[in-house]
Amino acid sequence: MIGMKSAMTRAAMSGLYHSGAHRLLAPYTQGAGVIFTLNQVRPPQDKDFAPNRDLEVAPGFLEAMLDQVEEEGLDVVTLDEAARRLREDDERRFVCFTFDQAYRDTLRHAYPLFQRRSLPLTLYIATDYASGWGELWWLALEEVVARESEIELCRQGGLWRLPTATAEEKQRGFEQIYEWLRSVDEARQRQVIRALADSYDIDMSAACHELMLGWDEIAALAADPLVAIGAQSKAHYEISKLAPEKALSEMAGSADIIEDKLGRRPVHFSFPYGDETAARARDFALAKEAGFKTAVTTRRGMLFPAHRRFLTALPRVPLAGDYQSLTYTALYLSGATLAFRNRFQQVSAA
Repeated sequence: MIGMKSAMTRAAMSGLYHSGAHRLLAPYTQGAGVIFTLNQVRPPQDKDFAPNRDLEVAPGFLEAMLDQVEEEGLDVVTLDEAARRLREDDERRFVCFTFDQAYRDTLRHAYPLFQRRSLPLTLYIATDYASGWGELWWLALEEVVARESEIELCRQGGLWRLPTATAEEKQRGFEQIYEWLRSVDEARQRQVIRALADSYDIDMSAACHELMLGWDEIAALAADPLVAIGAQSKAHYEISKLAPEKALSEMAGSADIIEDKLGRRPVHFSFPYGDETAARARDFALAKEAGFKTAVTTRRGMLFPAHRRFLTALPRVPLAGDYQSLTYTALYLSGATLAFRNRFQQVSAA
């Protein structure tokens, strides 16, 4: 179902691009700028079952996209500069590049591209990951499903069995478990994934150490003026599901830890998951209370001058998965597809 929806979306985007309509719409839809979000940057993996592929982008595509931004005459700026331009209604259009969760691949494959061009980027840190004990539960789930022909887990007091022998069954099983784990409270989610990992001999701690940047590596990146370090909570919990005190502790607490480790307090925050269910009006207010200058979501949209009043509820646009095409990024830069998606509403902070 997800694959079919993605294919239909890509077909619609291709039609919009080849009609040239996006160029006609651009003056009304492109806004002041756009913040791109990336997770893992690494060479494509040759795997039939890769449900988390929509979090990955190839280094070659990222480099081509940087060329495209330059050819469009857009400024690649820091989030501080983006906020200033929004506040002051600066007419020069801009692009920001942000990286969630601080995968080690960012250092290997993404940072050198920006360093060679002297372009800024923002790296958001979930402090449990940097400390080596974070739980990359969506990757653990992928590993379990990839290895097994049937998955058993406890749900609502009963045993839940899902067949995962074929590629189709694996994809369907992953999606069902993932959606359920996103729907339950965070304590229950982590309890389930820990039990699942233990049952199928998955070492989540080892995966964290292997895949995520440690504090020494983050400190080396932070020493480069091109790299801004932001916060992304401590345990990568869905902020909207937490009680206000716990949510504020996750947000401000991650800034405290980063300040202690790096000697500089972050002023930019990224909501974990960041979609409409994961970050809401209460959470945008908490980000301000925690002292952040900006906070970004994964709600898709361009930035408009009106966002100056909603700097802790900023939308972003993903670069990853099946949308690694300069055709699609040209549409993103025009804002056309996002305008249709958002029904031409410029700001959503509910």
